[in-house]
Amino acid sequence: MLKQTGVPSTDDLKRVSPSEVRLALGPVAIIECFQKIPCNPCATSCPQGAIKPFVDINDLPDFDPALCNGCAICVANCPGLAIFVVDERYSEDTALIKLPYEFAPLPEVGTMVGVLNRGGQQIGVGKIVRVQNPPRFDRTAVVHVEVPKCLAREVRFLALGANKR
Repeated sequence: MLKQTGVPSTDDLKRVSPSEVRLALGPVAIIECFQKIPCNPCATSCPQGAIKPFVDINDLPDFDPALCNGCAICVANCPGLAIFVVDERYSEDTALIKLPYEFAPLPEVGTMVGVLNRGGQQIGVGKIVRVQNPPRFDRTAVVHVEVPKCLAREVRFLALGANKR
């Protein structure tokens, strides 16, 4: 399915998703990297050692969710924009998603935005709660979006100005 549509299958996602137990513990990266390409910034940038060093530059990430604290440094460093952080413990009814964002202008804190699934369809509305954009992120901001908890595992991007549902 990935090669035809660009959208990973349920089986693809099961292979890369942290366990239910780990997701319940707090923020954790989800690495939706499915193709072997010469790339390794995620492994070289992770300060926790949660993404193991690659043996071959074409390896897929070998990720240990138990070591991840959800810092999102890997999110900003992934040139494929394939890493997200999900925090299902953010509040009783909402989750926090940390998304890579490379467009201008950056969204402002407090802005309501449309939230999109992997196929680009709007599936709800979220609220921007933080935007990280330090120089060391090299123009890939990390946008923190509060979403209904039921959407936490589906939201993968946002649409400014599409805040009605």
